[in-house]
Amino acid sequence: MIYSFKGYIPVVHKSSFVHPLAAVIGNVIIGENCYIGPGAAIRGDWGEIILEGGVNVQENCTVHMFPGKSIRLKESSHVGHGAVIHGANLGRNCLIGMNTVIMDDAEIGDECIVGAMSFVKAESVFKKRSLIVGNPAKVIKEVSDEMIQWKTKGTALYQKLPADCFESLREVDPLREVPENRPFQKAFYKTLEAFKKK
Repeated sequence: MIYSFKGYIPVVHKSSFVHPLAAVIGNVIIGENCYIGPGAAIRGDWGEIILEGGVNVQENCTVHMFPGKSIRLKESSHVGHGAVIHGANLGRNCLIGMNTVIMDDAEIGDECIVGAMSFVKAESVFKKRSLIVGNPAKVIKEVSDEMIQWKTKGTALYQKLPADCFESLREVDPLREVPENRPFQKAFYKTLEAFKKK
């Protein structure tokens, strides 16, 4: 659902998909080819949130901040299931692992990877291509070319997902039996093969 708040109406590019079970509130700008999953909450009630092109904010994520802040998730940022971004800025083509928490005024550099379930303290600053893990999070090494290629390929699947959702996602009643030739399996393997080839 999309909600206005104190006169601010979210701006969502026509190519981006916001799941009906997500909540986008107030002063939010979502660029092109973004995916916002079910259960995600992007709350621009107390400040401004900008998602640049190709960003994905997956299921049950929260993006919010203290009053008066403006935060930006730069191009191709990838925010994994259940993560919390609270008043932090994300660099271009970074990966935020599942259930990670990134606190206020933290800066995640371009092409960083933050491991699942990490806790990034407020005002932490991480330079480009840092592999960040732990509680509190710290750099353990530099992100390799192979790692960033893997990440970029995964994000490309999410950048294709909005078009796929517009084309085929529909609310339906469930089937009561499993069909003998279930079409999902063919579609899944086609996507998997495309991922492997890139």
